[in-house]
Order: sequence, then C-alpha cells, then structure tokens
Amino acid sequence: MTGTLLNVITVLVGGLLGTTLGNRLPERVRETVLHGLGLVTLAIGLQLTLQTKNILIVMGSILVGGILGEWWRLEDRLQGLGAWLEARVQRSGERKTAAFVQGFVTASLVFCVGPMAVLGALQDGLTGDYRLLAIKSLLDGFAALAFSSSLGIGVVFSVLTVATYQGAISLLAGQVQQALSPAMIAEMTATGGVLIMAIGLLLLEIKRIRVANFLPAILIAPVVVAVLERLGAYGVG
Repeated sequence: MTGTLLNVITVLVGGLLGTTLGNRLPERVRETVLHGLGLVTLAIGLQLTLQTKNILIVMGSILVGGILGEWWRLEDRLQGLGAWLEARVQRSGERKTAAFVQGFVTASLVFCVGPMAVLGALQDGLTGDYRLLAIKSLLDGFAALAFSSSLGIGVVFSVLTVATYQGAISLLAGQVQQALSPAMIAEMTATGGVLIMAIGLLLLEIKRIRVANFLPAILIAPVVVAVLERLGAYGVG
C-alpha cells in the first residue's frame, strides 16, 4: 500500500498546485519533465524484463495477450468508456457542478485506467516493491497539476478513486500471493516490464502503442509457467 499512499499524496499536491497556479506553468517545463520520466520508465521496464528465466515465455505471453486484447478491443473499450462518461458529464445541469464532475471523472480515468496502475499495484502487493507506483506517482502529480489548472478542484477528489482502485488491487495481490510461485511472479513481472517500456516510448513520443491491448499477457505468463513447472520444463531456453 506504500505506493498507493505515495500516489495519493502526489495527486493531492499536484491538484492543489494546479488549482492555485492555473495556466501559468510553462508547456516546455511540463514536456521536459515528462520526457525525463519517460527515460526512467524505459530503464525500469528493461530492468523488470531482465528478471525472466525464459524469454520465450515473455514473448509468447505478449503475442497471445496482444492478439486477445485486439480481439476484445480493450483499448477501444476503455476509450469508449471515457467518451461515454465525458458525454454524461457534459449533460449535467449546472455549469459549476459539470466542471467539478468532469475534472473528477477525467482524472480518475487517466490515473486508474492503464497498465502502470495495475502492474504497480500488483507488484506493490506481491513483493512490496513500489518503484513503478513511485514513477506513476510523479506522472500523476504533473498530470493532476495540468488537469486542475483547467478543470478545477474536481481533479483533487480523484484521489478517492486512486486509493480505492489501486489499494484494492494491492490487497487482493497480497491475498493470492500464496497461489503464485516465485517463478510465476518473476515471469509476470518480466512480461509487465515490456508493457512498462511501451509506456516509456509513449512518454518520449517515439511510438504510440495500444498498451491496454497487451494487458491479458500479464495473466497468461503465470499460467504458462504453471504448466511448464508441472512438466519440469521451466527455465529451459
């Protein structure tokens, strides 16, 4: 839960600063900071990926997970959910209430819908390693600053969604930890590392990848390891 608490604090600080500063934060400063975070995100993703004992497991999980994600159109569905919620907000009655709700909904979606929220919370719950959520916290802090400068105080209240969503994942991961072997956790982490590198590419504006469509890979990796462990073939290759 340490990473989630850190995330809540950065969103609070960023949101309150953004509400106070308005649009006075230079775009060049925000861009440079995001690029710096992108470089660190790439390094963390590579470090996680190198934990694998069999890169074929990671590759197979990514390919099969990506195919399933494209088949289920996960990225499109998430974007559709955001568009639907935004449309509902715009039909709200009073302008002030609509602005508050729009800020809350927009920030909640950005902070919670994505692989880094899921992977970071899982890693925090399984191993106590909150490095991914620390990076996400910095990203969310600057995003909260940018959003609240235009959408208002509603962005600050998205901390309730962040705390509930990520906290629940971390607690659930802690409960199921006994069902996962160290090998399963290692390959799941390595597979997630590939997705983290994809996020780094997005932050650096190098390549836009439909990262959400690869989320099934995180579940496929431990299943593959479980099968290989039964066959005594894990670590070969």
